[in-house]
Amino acid sequence: MQFLRLEDFAPHLNETFSVDVDQGRTPFVLVEAAPLPARGVPGMPRAAFSLVFHNASPVLFPQRVYQMANAGMGEFGIFLVPIARNQDGFLYQAVFN
Repeated sequence: MQFLRLEDFAPHLNETFSVDVDQGRTPFVLVEAAPLPARGVPGMPRAAFSLVFHNASPVLFPQRVYQMANAGMGEFGIFLVPIARNQDGFLYQAVFN
């Protein structure tokens, strides 16, 4: 299992990630990569962070683990949760703690 950190994603802000969905692959754009407040647990191997992706599809994809790929990061799986809808599609969040 790959151990992902905020520093891995920050250089890829506004880049497209290809995501496996039931209908094939669809593009998700990383629109936010931000640290989360420390939870006060000493000895944690990484700082908590949040990622927000935008997908322009009119289809709402359910929360679950999705396989993603990015040219600079390779392929990995993360748990995405839909958090908002806008005029251009949906926003999905992944939280790492």
